[in-house]
Amino acid sequence: MSVPIVFLLDVLPADTVIDDADLAATITPAGDGSGVLSVFDLGPARGDGIFETIGVVDRHPQSVEAHLDRLTESAAILDLPAPNHAQWRLAISRAIAELPDVDQSAVRLVVTRGSGGRPTAWISATPADGFPERENGIEVVLLDRGLASDVQERSPWLLAGAKTLSYAVNMAALREAHRRGADDVLFLSSDGFVLEGPTSTVVVRIGGTFVTPPPSSGILPGTTQLALWAHLVEQGLPHEYRMLTPEDVHGAEAVWLLSSVRLAAPVRAVDGRPLPMDAGLTAQINDALRSRTD
Repeated sequence: MSVPIVFLLDVLPADTVIDDADLAATITPAGDGSGVLSVFDLGPARGDGIFETIGVVDRHPQSVEAHLDRLTESAAILDLPAPNHAQWRLAISRAIAELPDVDQSAVRLVVTRGSGGRPTAWISATPADGFPERENGIEVVLLDRGLASDVQERSPWLLAGAKTLSYAVNMAALREAHRRGADDVLFLSSDGFVLEGPTSTVVVRIGGTFVTPPPSSGILPGTTQLALWAHLVEQGLPHEYRMLTPEDVHGAEAVWLLSSVRLAAPVRAVDGRPLPMDAGLTAQINDALRSRTD
């Protein structure tokens, strides 16, 4: 297993503008990152923080600005300092430069509330090769998230739409899926709508149109889904946001779970009911996602 590359960041205000040398001095190598986090840090102690994971293909980080924008949105929801994009872009470049020569990697950005009123920030990079599910497909189960689809509007303190470090529920859902003999999960709202996966965005194809739930339903806006939408625009293919039901998923022409590193994984069954998989279309989608230069 490869040792991760880790850099610590001195958190700069978002509007700080300094020269490259001074900016570089705010980013410090931390070896493999072990032993550098205070036991009093509120990130590990309470899950009080945010993160992003960026896919890297042939040393090119994908959707960097979309990820930084989402990191900024998550920071606002959690009342954390807005990230300095120039600082994070430089940290991303430095982390990728240290990676071994592999086809695909992952870069993780983390900001926590820290301790003593001072936030903590770091970046890590690791190789991430091998995703047979892109061809083989995955089986998913539908699980109730226990929140209504209007949670973002009614209960903003539940942090719907933010990518927080509080992933214990998501990991528990994946363990439940494995107990049921499945690979992944599609969450349902308490009022019966399909939301997202624990670590992914769902996209379905219905009547030739690609459909995903709107972010207003309390889900995390998907950066990979946005990249797919850009590809569909280029190809002149119909796509839209709208609420989806389990019946929509069961009757779809194809279903995918999208994420930054795994990209598009076709769903071959939901709750044990087989779904059609379009291998050719899936390959086209993944080729388009891998070839991005944004």
